[in-house]
Amino acid sequence: MSDQPEFDPTDARPQASRTDPEVLRTKLEAWLRARPDVADDAVVQNLQVPDGNGMSSETMLFELAHGGQVEHLVARVAPTLGSVPVFPDYDMGMQFHVMQEVVGAVPVPAVRWLEEDTAAVGSAFFVMDRVEGRVPPDVMPYNFGMDSWVYDASPEEQQHLQERSVEVLAALHALPVERFSFLDDTPEGADAAERSALRRHVDATRGFYEWVVADQQGSPLIERAFDWLEDNWPADEGETVLSWGDSRIGNMMFDGFDPVAVLDWEMASLGPREVDLAWMVFLHRFFEEVAWKMELPGMRHFMHAPDVVAHYEQVTGHTVQNFEWHTTYAALRHAAIMYRVAVRSITFGQGEWPADVDDLIMHRAALEQLLDGTYEP
Repeated sequence: MSDQPEFDPTDARPQASRTDPEVLRTKLEAWLRARPDVADDAVVQNLQVPDGNGMSSETMLFELAHGGQVEHLVARVAPTLGSVPVFPDYDMGMQFHVMQEVVGAVPVPAVRWLEEDTAAVGSAFFVMDRVEGRVPPDVMPYNFGMDSWVYDASPEEQQHLQERSVEVLAALHALPVERFSFLDDTPEGADAAERSALRRHVDATRGFYEWVVADQQGSPLIERAFDWLEDNWPADEGETVLSWGDSRIGNMMFDGFDPVAVLDWEMASLGPREVDLAWMVFLHRFFEEVAWKMELPGMRHFMHAPDVVAHYEQVTGHTVQNFEWHTTYAALRHAAIMYRVAVRSITFGQGEWPADVDDLIMHRAALEQLLDGTYEP
């Protein structure tokens, strides 16, 4: 394996060209005034498009002044094709309806309005209430120890955050899966194998990867990982539940160390419980490996796989299965996403193609170790 390039977290987050905030404000104000539950005197004020977490949907914070009151709201706006989006499509309606269905089970902002017609502001979007809290930072990552409230917390506070975050997954997975039938993409007339939620999940990941490399050189390592999944496919795939998809603490907002908002539902689907659980563990491990490479201490005691699995099993009574397989799958999924993010960086002039394309995968070593059987949780 060739030496991997030095990591700069800002390189992974190229800033696409955005509509002028004042243009957005004017369009959003006009759209809101047409809502039957919004007063005719509505004014959108203090609109902000913050930097920070998230590389896909654009977040707009704003105040809606109408009828003698001021409401603090958030709009989630799908990216345009010109912004070189991370994913090929953004189903804002799906995200809106998932959030409606999980209310009461986990803390989510109340969703207000959905607009799937792109004519209103240039992209589909939905509006939700703003929740006050703090989010574990991605830039710089929360485990780097650079102005990070998570890093600076006591071990007891970190454990509390970890356990409450795992309990969010447990609560989601306890919801009746029938409530999320709109996520079921089983083809008509499908056989038993095609009806498998895990099979459809992996096939969707493969489809995403093929979209990513359609006009680029493919990744031999990612393709080898897909082969490994097939060769080691679980005999018992486990129960099908609602899968949050991007289940990591960077997509949660906290009051103190308790979750007050679960955000970013664009990767929601149906699948085994372990899809979310392994993703939560592996995404922390990803940040840890970056910290180690930069000779930072990191948070090696945090989100440790045996601890996370044990607490999940204690809370749910479910015996976690095939965790190594799902960890490898999480590493593959993240590799495909990071490959796309690297393409965005190159497109925006913030990077260049390496001699070995697999060096675009920042956690290349971890994925190789998983495939070789030398990975240590």
